[in-house]
Amino acid sequence: MSGGLEIVQPAGWAAPSGYANGVVTRGRTLHVAGQIGWDAASGQIRSDDLVEQFAQALDNVLAVVAAAGGGPGDVARMTVYVTDLEAYRGARRAIGAAWRARFGKRFPAMALVGVAGLLEPRALVEIEAVAALDAAGGVAAAPGDAQAPGVDEGAP
Repeated sequence: MSGGLEIVQPAGWAAPSGYANGVVTRGRTLHVAGQIGWDAASGQIRSDDLVEQFAQALDNVLAVVAAAGGGPGDVARMTVYVTDLEAYRGARRAIGAAWRARFGKRFPAMALVGVAGLLEPRALVEIEAVAALDAAGGVAAAPGDAQAPGVDEGAP
């Protein structure tokens, strides 16, 4: 890509059509495209359960981050789009458990947005992220690193 941008594609994933799964900018900033709760290799959604799709979407985000040389502690910003805010609110404990299994008690700057629908009709959640990778491409922090006092330990 021109301008010092690098496309990131995890090994074994189906090639995207009309978008990139990740783009690293100058200064090792990775912009992760919206990831939904599908198996990235097959392009199939395996479950119609919000929590399972949320967990898979997080795994897909982290796969793109890992493909760029980063880890969960490098994720600086995340936007979560959900098609049913009430279902999300009702599943907060289970969503929080899925989050902690991947990120520990570490929370990036986040926004949760309710939307009427997503491009993939079965998708219930889509997650975009930005990761700040260090100059060596390593992991800035590990899951479970200390978070600021008073941070809600519930769902993101």
